[in-house]
Amino acid sequence: DAVATSASTAAAADKPAPAAPAATTATPASDGELGMATFAGYGDLKFGIAATDMEKAWGGALKEVGKDFNADCYFMTPAWVKTPAEFNFMVSEGKFARVGTDSAKFAAPGGGKVGMSEARLQALYNNALQASPHKYTDGKYLSIAASGVAPTKLVFETDAQGVVSEWRIGLLPEVDYVEGCS
Repeated sequence: DAVATSASTAAAADKPAPAAPAATTATPASDGELGMATFAGYGDLKFGIAATDMEKAWGGALKEVGKDFNADCYFMTPAWVKTPAEFNFMVSEGKFARVGTDSAKFAAPGGGKVGMSEARLQALYNNALQASPHKYTDGKYLSIAASGVAPTKLVFETDAQGVVSEWRIGLLPEVDYVEGCS
């Protein structure tokens, strides 16, 4: 009846609304969060930022690797990194120049990852990756430049079987260095 409907509507109005899910904010984490690499940097770490500001932008401590050997070009890595090749930030002339990894945990801009085949990678990037011979192996370099974002480029390295073994993204000319800082 109408009275019962009215009473149940009033009772429902007195109940508190279900709590909304807590708001979350994406913040750069030192746990290898996927999808943070862009043509502009890695999370809040933007290419060109001063090395002295990188820990603050990263949100945690970064270890310097190779600075004693070459203060003009060295790498910084998060504390959880076992080897620098796993995940690293290159510093060149006091500024963040590139990020690189040989781990399948991380996705390059556009979704490319270590372990993908060259064919899969080319399909993912609409066959826009430019191929050139690898300097030391029977593999290749597959690269694509940013368009309108920054003077940056994404480079994948493949092995002789055409499988991605590492990738890096960064400023020119540093992203093209094949021996770390040279």
